[in-house]
Amino acid sequence: MKNNIQPENRVLTIPNLLSAFRLLLIPLFVWLYLQEKYFCTGLVLLISGITDITDGFIARRFHMVSNVGKVLDPVADKLTQISMLICLVTRYPLMLILVVIMIFKELFMSISGLLVIHKTKTVFSADWHGKAATFLLYITMFAHVFWVHIPMIASDILIVACAVMLAISLLLYGIHHIKTLRGR
Repeated sequence: MKNNIQPENRVLTIPNLLSAFRLLLIPLFVWLYLQEKYFCTGLVLLISGITDITDGFIARRFHMVSNVGKVLDPVADKLTQISMLICLVTRYPLMLILVVIMIFKELFMSISGLLVIHKTKTVFSADWHGKAATFLLYITMFAHVFWVHIPMIASDILIVACAVMLAISLLLYGIHHIKTLRGR
C-alpha cells in the first residue's frame, strides 16, 4: 500500500518524537531541581538541548520537516526555557526579569508572528539575534545550574546581559514584524 501523506503533514517522525521527548523531560528536570540535584538537573537540560539540535538536524537533513514539528519544536523550546527560568528564580530572584521578558517576547512574537504568517503566507526563520539570545539564555541557565555557588556579580552580569540580548531581539523582531504588516 502506497503512503500518500505529504511529508509536511506527517506526525510520527523522528524529529517530532524527539520534541515530544523534550516535553517529557521538563517535569523531570523541575523535580530534580526542586530536590536540589543540580548536577542531574543540568545533565537533563543538556540532554534536552542535544535532542533539540538533533531533531532540527534530522528534520532538515532527511526532509522530515513537518507542520506538527514547526509547532511542537518551538513549544518544547519555550516551555523548557521558561520552566528552567522559573526554577532558577527560587535561588536567583533577579531571574524574574528574564521570565518577564521571555513571557512578553513570546506573547508578542506569537501574536505578531501569526499576523505576519496570515498576511505573507510565509514562516520566517529565526534571525541571528534570536539565536544569539537563545544561546546566551542557555549559557546563563547552565552557569546557574552547574555552578552552584556562582558569585553574585557573575550571576548578575549573566542575567543582565541575557536580559539585554532578549530585549534587543524583541525590538528587532518587533521592527521586522511591524514593517512586514505595514507592507514595507
